[in-house]
Amino acid sequence: MIIEITRPEVEALIKQRLQSGVFKDAEEVILQALQSSLPPTCEARPVKTLQQVFEAARGLGDGVEFIRNPSIGRRVDL
Repeated sequence: MIIEITRPEVEALIKQRLQSGVFKDAEEVILQALQSSLPPTCEARPVKTLQQVFEAARGLGDGVEFIRNPSIGRRVDL
């Protein structure tokens, strides 16, 4: 397969990556870019049921008090 780079900014980015010394050739630069743009697959991220999500969250809010601090506020004249 032959890939032709026609946009100067793409060529400049590839050259910049090559100058960094991380990649040995343009093919590695393109391979890394393509691999990093892939969406995660279902195998990579296990699917949880709604029940599993709720079970994992159970107890996380224990001990948290949701009361208003009465000293914070401002006077309102009606």
